[in-house]
Amino acid sequence: MTEKQNSATEPADAHTEDEAIPHLGDSLARLEPELNNPTRLAIVSSLKNRDKAEFKLLRDSLGVSDSVLSRHITALEKAGMVEVKKGYVGKRPRTWVSISKDGNNRLDAHIQALRELAGA
Repeated sequence: MTEKQNSATEPADAHTEDEAIPHLGDSLARLEPELNNPTRLAIVSSLKNRDKAEFKLLRDSLGVSDSVLSRHITALEKAGMVEVKKGYVGKRPRTWVSISKDGNNRLDAHIQALRELAGA
């Protein structure tokens, strides 16, 4: 054990001042601010491999209220990450949400940045 390493206070694999810690600033800068909210990340993640999803399906699968989901979808729509279409099935109003091409690209970049941070 070295003088800098004391078994009671520092694990054997801990970084010392002499060791380089990977620069994480680039990965942090690529994190998407809109996706730092877990509900928003779950929304776009669930839309990634779908053409579109009905509002009710998203609400039920995420376990959130109508108002919470609506608020997050509005924020994602303003950010250009999702597209919202309203229409009717018979006489009943429906809302469908899909991830935009930009949203898909931004989600991929966000996930890659998270992977880099987790692997550091």
